[in-house]
Amino acid sequence: MAAEHLALLFLAIGIVAFLYSSVGHAGASGYIAVMTLLGLAPATIRPTALILNILVASIGSIQFARAGYFRWALFWPFALLSIPAAYLGGYLQLPVSLLRILIGLVLLFSAVRLFFRRSDPEDLQSPAPPAAIGIGAMIGLLSGLTGTGGGIFLTPALLFFRWARIREAAAVSAPFILVNSIAGLAGYFIANRSVSSLGLVLSGAAIIGGTAGSHFGSRRFPVRTISLVLAIVLVIAGLKLISSG
Repeated sequence: MAAEHLALLFLAIGIVAFLYSSVGHAGASGYIAVMTLLGLAPATIRPTALILNILVASIGSIQFARAGYFRWALFWPFALLSIPAAYLGGYLQLPVSLLRILIGLVLLFSAVRLFFRRSDPEDLQSPAPPAAIGIGAMIGLLSGLTGTGGGIFLTPALLFFRWARIREAAAVSAPFILVNSIAGLAGYFIANRSVSSLGLVLSGAAIIGGTAGSHFGSRRFPVRTISLVLAIVLVIAGLKLISSG
């Protein structure tokens, strides 16, 4: 990769990490969008997104927990089966054309969620453990397959079913993303016996952006404008992937 392209990618990753971590996410769908727009191969994109996810999700988990929003009772049912499911998804190797379409659909789904971000629900309910475990397993499998941590699916589910407020959903999504990203990367490594070094090259940008974003996000950083901008980027990248799949 040319030096100017690497510099542009480094800057873009830092910005994505900042924006996503401010709402409790690790940025995988954003990293995928940026790397797709810059023409990187899907085989490089998937493990790189997982590595960056692990770094940013670790930081976000600490920041939101320190701010007092994390709820263990809400986290564990979703995470229980999502971890082995994410490992399985990371291990499976789909045809490139199918993978591009699947990732494109993930990006479009994420964009819809960002466009229609909801306010905090007035009355909260507790999820039934069997439902939470089943949903977590499905999200984990998809996260491993696509190279995302699953937060783009878990957060809207928590809000839609009134299981958490926005900041609580962010605080649960960050460690959920972390454990699934680790499992997905482990499965990918076992299947391929190698991981692109690009994630390590870009780790500095992710750490800087993730630290700053999660710091402001855990202290009620406004997210509406950020959500709209990210949604536009994801729509462009998602349609690009689907059309070329």
